[in-house]
Amino acid sequence: MDAYPVVRALARPLVLGLFRPRVEGIEHLPADGPVILAGNHPSTLDQFFPPLLTRRRVTYLAKSEYFTRPGPLGHVMRLLLEGIGMVPLDRGGATAAEAALRRGREVLADGGLLGIYPEGTRSPDGRLHRGKTGVARLALATGVTVVPVAVIGSHALYPAGARLPKPGRVVVRFGPPMDFADQSASAEDRAVLRSVTDRVMAELQRLSGAEYVDRYAADVKAELGGRAA
Repeated sequence: MDAYPVVRALARPLVLGLFRPRVEGIEHLPADGPVILAGNHPSTLDQFFPPLLTRRRVTYLAKSEYFTRPGPLGHVMRLLLEGIGMVPLDRGGATAAEAALRRGREVLADGGLLGIYPEGTRSPDGRLHRGKTGVARLALATGVTVVPVAVIGSHALYPAGARLPKPGRVVVRFGPPMDFADQSASAEDRAVLRSVTDRVMAELQRLSGAEYVDRYAADVKAELGGRAA
């Protein structure tokens, strides 16, 4: 049984009531066909807004650990994640990046809307960090357009380490589609991959207004964790 329509119907009023999201630029999101939805990731809340505020089903690739938590709460979490379109992915091991790219290509080949976070992980401090090149690899290998989407205000409502989110207002802002098809012949060129990724991150910075840090979020997170320890 597909839990998506049921979970969406139940979760949407809750999200609208708690976070009063204002959606801007939704006309930039194509009504059908394959699209890469590239977003910033200042909070765990971010992954709920595009699936619940757009008419299209969004598929995100999520850590498999989210789907295997024990007990009743873990069961509810798995149903919720599956219901909003998340697909478990084992991110451990040397082939994790290749597995993510392969699964992403499958979603796009089926005409789907693939949601990814170029930073690779949630921001530890609410700032926007250096993007990983997976978004560029997918865009150049498939010829699919990238639609940037910025969630604004979610970090203040549910920062890393908080037990529960606070109610408040968020803005979900979509930007114009970015087409990199003319560079598809350079899909394995590292300089081109970095350039395309940086262009996506620059657009996310413009849409979000967040401070940009030219460091990977995972490195910043590890540094902050080390200081805390």
